[in-house]
Amino acid sequence: MGAPGAERPVVVAADGALLDLAGLTQDVDAAFLASLADLDPSTLPGLAPPPGASTLRFGPPVARPGKVVGIGLNYRDHAAEAGMPLPAEPVVFLKSPTSVSGPSDDVVMLPGSTTTDYEVELGVVLGRDLRGECDPHRALAAVAGYVLAQDVSDRALQLERGGTWTKGKSADTFCPLGPWLVTPDELGSPGVGGVRLRLSVDGDLRQDGSPCDMVFGIGELLCYTSGLMTLEAGDVVLTGTPAGVAMGRPEPRPYLRHGQVVEADGGVLGQQRTRVVDPGYGTIALDEEAAAG
Repeated sequence: MGAPGAERPVVVAADGALLDLAGLTQDVDAAFLASLADLDPSTLPGLAPPPGASTLRFGPPVARPGKVVGIGLNYRDHAAEAGMPLPAEPVVFLKSPTSVSGPSDDVVMLPGSTTTDYEVELGVVLGRDLRGECDPHRALAAVAGYVLAQDVSDRALQLERGGTWTKGKSADTFCPLGPWLVTPDELGSPGVGGVRLRLSVDGDLRQDGSPCDMVFGIGELLCYTSGLMTLEAGDVVLTGTPAGVAMGRPEPRPYLRHGQVVEADGGVLGQQRTRVVDPGYGTIALDEEAAAG
């Protein structure tokens, strides 16, 4: 929590209290995630609620990952709205680690973009390295936790201007994460299948789905991707999005516009509220909007 670049690592207790991790680690990074199973929250000191705690900023719940691996067309209803057959094997792409931002930070569109799209997703954070794993159960044992995520995408860059997905998905702020990392034991039964992913734009519900609709389960995805590249502790795997994205809707497609507010809800994974910013509006207009609330 805290201002960008000056966040303080904390654990959020069941009662909402903030427990200080600063005595154990300076950040929720690969080394800390590897030791997460041994963490005893009862030994952590509490933090006094700071002034303005109701508007406290949470940064991304993991330090900048070595890589963010995305999975495309992994929800049956999303593949259907895209007019695509279900993939025979996972569709894999990369997002730049610099795309990661906090759950309430602005989403800044690329200059001149008219095709910026939203995608709410379940993110998986690795707690230890995986390389060439073949057993989904062993792969799941390497998971440190789960996060609510957005895979913001510029569709023209992704699909039309050269057709490389990474190019349309890697801009700064295009991967809001958080507000917190939820450990597997906290999800309980039925685990990620009980997570509900919802996203609205200016109060209009656009996406509402469940990981139960995934084509490939999380264990399968981790095995497949670890056969392509080494997954390291701290890496994030985004597991796909349910139907309802702007690209899948009839014309005129409701792509994101300056000033809109995107709210994502993952239940136990927490909530996000991000404002969409078009840098073409200029700093004066943004300052006036901030002053107006």
